[in-house]
This record gives sequence, structure tokens and C-alpha cells, in this order.
Amino acid sequence: MLLEHLDVDPDAFARRTGWTVKPEGACKAGVCVPLPADARTASGALDVRVVARRLGMPLVRDDAHDVWALGPETGVTGRALSSAVAPELTLPDADGNPFDLASLRGQKVVLVAWASW
Repeated sequence: MLLEHLDVDPDAFARRTGWTVKPEGACKAGVCVPLPADARTASGALDVRVVARRLGMPLVRDDAHDVWALGPETGVTGRALSSAVAPELTLPDADGNPFDLASLRGQKVVLVAWASW
């Protein structure tokens, strides 16, 4: 989810993430996570910093473009990376030579994985 502001309308948050904010907390697929009182701003918007921390969603800022990216929840389902930092990884390049992902540090990288099964 790309964001220009860290205060988000709860309905927009639900449409874009699947997490609906209810009195008992943020709920998705039968799981509800209690939210602290400071999860809402005075205007009723969600403070994405608070909600992301509670749900285990990585939140990173692209300074050059002044936007934020909110990743999928990790602390609740455990099905995604816990940060926006890739692990140390060395793979063969097209010629079979070892290539270190760390050599691209500081650049945006898209990893595409494929499996035959």
C-alpha cells in the first residue's frame, strides 16, 4: 500500500489491506488484534505508524519521492518478511557466476521467484 500521508481513513485502510477496524480492534479473516487508544487521530483517521507496528506491517519511506510503503502483516499471520530488508543472498547469474544481492544495496530491487512445482 503506497501512502502520501500517515493518517488514513479507516474505510480506505480496510479496502486496501483487508483489515477492518472495529471496536474490538483490527479484524481480518476471523482474527482481531486489539489496537491501542492512540491508533486513531483526533479526526478519526488511523495513524498508520501505530497500526503497522501493532499488526507487524513493515513501513518504509522513500525520501526521494516523499511516499510511504506499507507492507503485509507479519506479526499476526507469520506469512511474510518481518522487514523491508532482504536477507543476505547469493545466486548464480545468467552465466553461472555467483552474484551477491548485497552489491545492489541502496538501490530498489525486484526479486522474481519461480518454481516448477
